[in-house]
Amino acid sequence: MTSTRAERGPAASDRALHADADRPSRREQILQAAAQLFAERGSRAVGVDDVGAAVGVTGPAIYRHFASKDAMLAEMLLRISEHLLAGGSERVADAGGDAAAQLRALIAFHVDFALDNPALITVQDRDLGSLTEADAAQVRRLQRRYVEVWVAVLARLHPAADAAACRARAHAVFGLINSTPHSAGRLGRPAMAALLADMAWSAATA
Repeated sequence: MTSTRAERGPAASDRALHADADRPSRREQILQAAAQLFAERGSRAVGVDDVGAAVGVTGPAIYRHFASKDAMLAEMLLRISEHLLAGGSERVADAGGDAAAQLRALIAFHVDFALDNPALITVQDRDLGSLTEADAAQVRRLQRRYVEVWVAVLARLHPAADAAACRARAHAVFGLINSTPHSAGRLGRPAMAALLADMAWSAATA
């Protein structure tokens, strides 16, 4: 059973939407509320007025920030795709030249992302197909580049494997870690992070 928004509480706020998680702008507050509602109901079942009510403004006030509900969905999925690509690339660079250290850094980064952004994971999995063709193509380009960051590291750890096998392995690891909307909350945050990291390491290196 998944946790509700109330059960998860503020600590589960989807931080990837915020330039400053402690002081989100009004635009970011709107995106956060939309992400929670989209995760709970599906983007097609949520109206602009619903998002406005969640942040304490009238529906028309939302249009000062976003042209439409679809624009909210596009921006949140683009933001998290950019966040993953930039963060993953930075972690690899910071880890130095050792492939095992790079993989551990990538796993830790993605585990933190998954635990900090449960609503966004649900929305990306379920509502990516609701984007316009142009927005979906941009999101997928960013996602592919993030996958290739993993593939480059995995290829060094599995020199006999071709790129397709490394790519499949990366997606399998993502699937394991991104199960957090269903599994998070059953353990405390440190225990859950450690469990996911250990399982992801085993899956990536087996």
